[in-house]
Amino acid sequence: MPFDASQVYVPDADTYLLLEAARLEVVPGDRVLEAGTGCGLIAADIGRITTVIAVDINPHAALCARKKGVEVIQGDLFCGIRSTFDLVLFNPPYLPTQPEERIDDWLEHALDGGETGRVVIGRFAEQVGRILAPEGRILLLISSLTGLPEVRDLFFRLGFISEILMRKKIEGEMLYVLKIVRKNT
Repeated sequence: MPFDASQVYVPDADTYLLLEAARLEVVPGDRVLEAGTGCGLIAADIGRITTVIAVDINPHAALCARKKGVEVIQGDLFCGIRSTFDLVLFNPPYLPTQPEERIDDWLEHALDGGETGRVVIGRFAEQVGRILAPEGRILLLISSLTGLPEVRDLFFRLGFISEILMRKKIEGEMLYVLKIVRKNT
């Protein structure tokens, strides 16, 4: 399959907000996993500080990130991941999308959050505990379109607590970076 740059999410305000939060959160020696790395901008930047592994379901995104020197696994969320990580970063597909709005291409994997905007976030929340170190932290970017209280409640019911680490208003929505940890830490 030939590389198609049009199928890779172009970094936007959400990417840069998560990058800013990640720069503040990461410490040398952290083992970091970036889920849904896209073009690899965040993983490449944080990789100058510590060890980063990235994953993306989109083969075009995985190739783009590899070209930046990022160690990438092409796969869905944590499939094939056997290690644990101190910090997990995720800018998920969070846009509420109706079935008739779907385009069915690789880029859609970066955007389509299902009808609530929380479909992939829910899968992530259910699986992340398996790869998160006992004292590990998660930085999750979401939008006000996704439902901040609903996302925080979803993680709470799965044994996590969250706090708003950063926020930024853009074009009729509010972006949030949540810092999420296990309740017992």
